Amino acid sequence: MKKDLHPSSYRFVVFKDMSNDYAFLTKSCVDTKETIKWEDGNEYPLYKLEISHTSHPFYTGKMKLVDTAGRIDKFKTRYAKK
Repeated sequence: MKKDLHPSSYRFVVFKDMSNDYAFLTKSCVDTKETIKWEDGNEYPLYKLEISHTSHPFYTGKMKLVDTAGRIDKFKTRYAKK
């Protein structure tokens, strides 16, 4: 195996879903600039997520309904020859 192939900076990091404030603690080597105080009283690096399994439509079952017919009508009226 190659030496020094994998990062050696694994530490506990808090990942926080910014859309619903869900957070979880796991080991990672991601670079962060912010910290947060966790439930155990210790301070950990914070990595902000836009979406997680608690807010993703596939896992929550709340799919967004896209109005494609409305978009097509808007396009046709906007670019219709006059």
